[in-house]
Amino acid sequence: MAKVSLGSEPVVGSLTPLKKREYKVTNRLQEGKRPLYAVVFNFIDSRYFNVFATVGGNRVRLSLLSFIFQLFPGSIRSKARFSWGHAHGPKAQDLPDPCEGAALHGSHGLVTVYQCLEGGVIAVLQSYIDEDKDESFYTVSWACNIDGTPFVVAGGINGIIRVIDAGSEKIHKSFVGHGDSINEIRTQPLKPSLIVSASKDESVRLWNVETGICILIFAGAGGHRNEVLSVDFHPSDKFRIASCGMDNTVKIWSMKEFWTYVEKSFTWTDLPSKFPTKYVQFPVFIASVHSNYVDCNRWLGDFVLSKSVDNEIVLWEPKMKEQSPGEGIADVLQKYPVPECDIWFIKFSCDFHYNAAAIGNREGKIYVWELQSSPPVLIARLSHAQSKSPIRQTAMSFDGSTILSCCEDGTIWRWDAIASS
Repeated sequence: MAKVSLGSEPVVGSLTPLKKREYKVTNRLQEGKRPLYAVVFNFIDSRYFNVFATVGGNRVRLSLLSFIFQLFPGSIRSKARFSWGHAHGPKAQDLPDPCEGAALHGSHGLVTVYQCLEGGVIAVLQSYIDEDKDESFYTVSWACNIDGTPFVVAGGINGIIRVIDAGSEKIHKSFVGHGDSINEIRTQPLKPSLIVSASKDESVRLWNVETGICILIFAGAGGHRNEVLSVDFHPSDKFRIASCGMDNTVKIWSMKEFWTYVEKSFTWTDLPSKFPTKYVQFPVFIASVHSNYVDCNRWLGDFVLSKSVDNEIVLWEPKMKEQSPGEGIADVLQKYPVPECDIWFIKFSCDFHYNAAAIGNREGKIYVWELQSSPPVLIARLSHAQSKSPIRQTAMSFDGSTILSCCEDGTIWRWDAIASS
């Protein structure tokens, strides 16, 4: 276990916005009454940078223009595992909130794809409803196969990962392996056919969406001791991931000695179930930067941004001991305050170049922090009289000019930067 550095005090950002960039509400959508748990822009393919997906209940929805046939050639309505149409009525699911005693509610797995158009317009492209009425999706990510076909990947309460081909609107693969619900899915930016999933079953799994193979399982003697809530690939080191969860730790894992299995997963021709999946039992670094659940972590270069239920995002540097795996020092560098952010399952997002981070809180407000400055600079604090519901996740566009938020009351809010005169 790494020790938290007791050296210089971390630099704490001021909550006075410098208004380096001002935003205004340009749209608000109501996706029924089901809570929305995740929203994410497509950073995998430059053709679709203004396309985003949301999940909540048992649907997956894609929003893209009405030019779906131009953007996803050959698109047809799916008759596979998902059906086209509207979700059924809400059905509560238990995902307890330790701080408020409230519950996250969901009904049927829903994935929706949209496109952000000029003038604040949001167009619905596709909507997928899982046939299992008890499914409730908590997370969504974009990926692609080796020829560049865009995939939407979703997971939730059933522990099954759905890989949806956005071009054909059919299920490409369904991954079964996790023993409990899936809290987050992330895509490898350097190899977007690889995804990683974090689960309530205390494990993290690496998958190949092209072949359907579970390559690695990060769990065991040195693994998490409670739900894994978040996971992220290092932006430039293809071997490294970071995960965090309800055991209050952030763990950094290395795939370097197992990379031959990753390469083998692309050429495997036998059944996926016969692939020699490997266990990675010991992380290379373990940090206890927080004293409560850690529900979101993201790499910022070789540094880590993480948050708990302590009304702040923390930036820290993992200083590893090469000869002592798992040990080292976590040097806390900066803190980004986020008032009224003391419930778990609230996740922040960054623009493509990690210039800024946006995070919502339980009162429907958004804080936009500059990441490339010290001390931290609050770019903007966004609020609207009608936005009062907890924001479960935000999504920043490629250049940060658009910020989306998905809320507990089923709403999606769009904020656009005001052009400077």
